[in-house]
Amino acid sequence: MEQNNINTDLDKLTKLICTSVRDVMRSSVLLCPQERKPSAVVGSVEHTLEERISMYRTAITNAKTAGESTKARRYERGLKTLQSMLSSVRKGGKINEAEIPPPVSCGVPDGPPRPPAPAAGYLLKRSIVVCWTGPPEPPLRQPTKEMLLERQKEYRMAALKAKQAGDIEKAKMHIKAIDLTCYSSCVGVSAAPEAPVSQSGPVQPKTVLEALEQRMAKYKEACAQAKASGDDRKARMHDRIAKQYQSAIRSHKAGRPVNYDELPVPPGFPPIPGQQAAAPEQGFAAVLETANKLASNEADAGDEDEEEEGEKKEKETKEQLCVNLLSASQQLEFLEGRKKQYMKAALQAKQKNDVEQAKIYLRTAKGLEPMIEAARSGKAVDISKVPSPPGDEDEDFILVHHSDVQSSEKAEEVYSQLSKLLQEQYEKCMTFSKQFTHTGNIAETTKFEKMAERCKKSLEILKLAQNRGLEPPKHHFEERTYRTVRIFPELSSTDMVIMVVRGMNLPAPHGVASNDLDAYVKFDFPYPSSDQPQKHKTAVVKNTNSPEYNQSFTLNINRNHRGFRRVVQSKGLKLEVFHKGGFLRSDKPVGTALIKLEKLETQSEVREIVEVMDGRKPTGGRLEVRVRLREPLSGQDLQTVTERWLVLDQS
Repeated sequence: MEQNNINTDLDKLTKLICTSVRDVMRSSVLLCPQERKPSAVVGSVEHTLEERISMYRTAITNAKTAGESTKARRYERGLKTLQSMLSSVRKGGKINEAEIPPPVSCGVPDGPPRPPAPAAGYLLKRSIVVCWTGPPEPPLRQPTKEMLLERQKEYRMAALKAKQAGDIEKAKMHIKAIDLTCYSSCVGVSAAPEAPVSQSGPVQPKTVLEALEQRMAKYKEACAQAKASGDDRKARMHDRIAKQYQSAIRSHKAGRPVNYDELPVPPGFPPIPGQQAAAPEQGFAAVLETANKLASNEADAGDEDEEEEGEKKEKETKEQLCVNLLSASQQLEFLEGRKKQYMKAALQAKQKNDVEQAKIYLRTAKGLEPMIEAARSGKAVDISKVPSPPGDEDEDFILVHHSDVQSSEKAEEVYSQLSKLLQEQYEKCMTFSKQFTHTGNIAETTKFEKMAERCKKSLEILKLAQNRGLEPPKHHFEERTYRTVRIFPELSSTDMVIMVVRGMNLPAPHGVASNDLDAYVKFDFPYPSSDQPQKHKTAVVKNTNSPEYNQSFTLNINRNHRGFRRVVQSKGLKLEVFHKGGFLRSDKPVGTALIKLEKLETQSEVREIVEVMDGRKPTGGRLEVRVRLREPLSGQDLQTVTERWLVLDQS
């Protein structure tokens, strides 16, 4: 009964829309009266540009009157583009007509826009008000697709507000009004669905996987079409939906449950095999939820275009903080894989009768379950707290002993070299994996873990062949190029480490021989303030002008504090070298050195060999110093490495 009432209301709404379109189109000429007759020939590019310029000028005036400054600025940018194009055309130049800014609503200043009412008269009166600057004789201009899509967006927002207010009936009415096919039948504007479908329609899928791949391909196609037409916002929306399907496909292949109700359905596509078509009430709820997401996404995209410079910097900072956040499905896949690794390691330890180690692995696997549950519920998980893969000890390798087999001396040397290289590669991969884990990059973490696993298996094969007395396996070297991130995970975010490595050819003070120099280094780091610096000094190294210190000092910092940033960017680190005096003799200054710290903005370590100065005069001596942070102050310390990689030829 309720469905019949809705259909009846929809029929009435359709008739009202059709009637209002004809009435308002007859009167639309009066809403933006002709100011002057264009000098260009009707239908020419110049005439189109003059017409658009007049349209944009009127829209700017009305937007400013209504207090819509954001919309006014957008129209002003379009106006400048049109004026530039018109100037080029009048000079005999050519322009790309596809790049001409589209027609816009004049936006009659009748107050700020309000949610559309069920009656269609107000809707269409607002949506087809188009400035007509040409002569009145030609046929009336029809509303454009852009204007209808703008009105569709307003109905989405109104439906969402109605739902939030608890007025479900009004929300249903607004959702029904979104359908552009009504406008198409009344005014001749072809409405483009969100994901275009070919006229023949999609082939009926036989499996769930085929259905998901069909839909993902359609949204990718729609994304490409939107990019080609210059509609970046729609392209981003289709790309996000395509990624949703990509994640669903991975979950389906892995045997994990997939919530098909959350996946948008392209128009005209049949239900996924085994899934029921959505009931009317469920369909409304899904559309409302999609409208909510799309409205939020479009608002974010609009903000990116309209923010001032200060807001842009804030947005960039937030993007930098979120750069390593991954989808819940990726995190879930990563965490479940890590749990399986620990369960397998526990089983292997038990088979070796190492019960204590098996218990440790089992407890670690159980400790991952809260993270897995959080990822399943869609919450973000800090993967830097996930334990590293278990078992990199030598006893994990397969060892087969054959005491009666003797290998040649040359073969032993080859085995030793291959084993050393593979072990180095394994340790390198594990180091890189841990570094990317601390930055939250699951993809790179997983890649290096797999590379480490291959190195470990090669080591097992190598030791097995050696213990059986076989010839060394055939092998070759490949050139591998990969990205690494430099980070010092052992440091906290409030640590800065200053390492005084050594002095080289330090000058001796007057009256002291070079081989009698007893030098030490001291520094005052002016943070938290110049009045309260953090002071440190090295031990004294006696009887040499090239002392080896290798001493580290950990300072407490606040990475985001303005005073600390000022020291890093402008002041740097000043070190002083002294000769230790004897009994009743004061220490004598040797010289000073200044380390610049600006590189800490983009690098996690600064390593400098700096000149030791006597005032402004070089002394010939030098000082090697390193300064480390956990990670750079801005961004990541990414490096591209290319090196030879040992690979065993395995059958």
